[in-house]
Amino acid sequence: MATDIRAKLSNLDTSAQKARLVVDLVRGKPVLEVLNILKFTPNKAAEPVRKLVQSAVANSEENFGVAREDLYIYKIFADEAPTRKWRAFGARGRFKPILRRRSHVTVILREVE
Repeated sequence: MATDIRAKLSNLDTSAQKARLVVDLVRGKPVLEVLNILKFTPNKAAEPVRKLVQSAVANSEENFGVAREDLYIYKIFADEAPTRKWRAFGARGRFKPILRRRSHVTVILREVE
């Protein structure tokens, strides 16, 4: 039975739709390759996701004694977080709602058999 190493990022200030673009780039790849990909990805969500993967790798090394060369991304997904509703006032006294969307990103690493 393979051990799952988890890390979760709550309330990322990017919509889940935009975070999924970054998350889909790295799913199923080895961790060292993932860190390299995310380092050069220009999206806003790439840096927080890279830090999340680094955190999961540090957890695996510290808590489970697994070397980073043996890890790959088993699952990674971005879910919607609560939306922050903001207000703006439009022409002729109208009210224009602004939805500031956020997301939760979860990564699960596994050791290569």
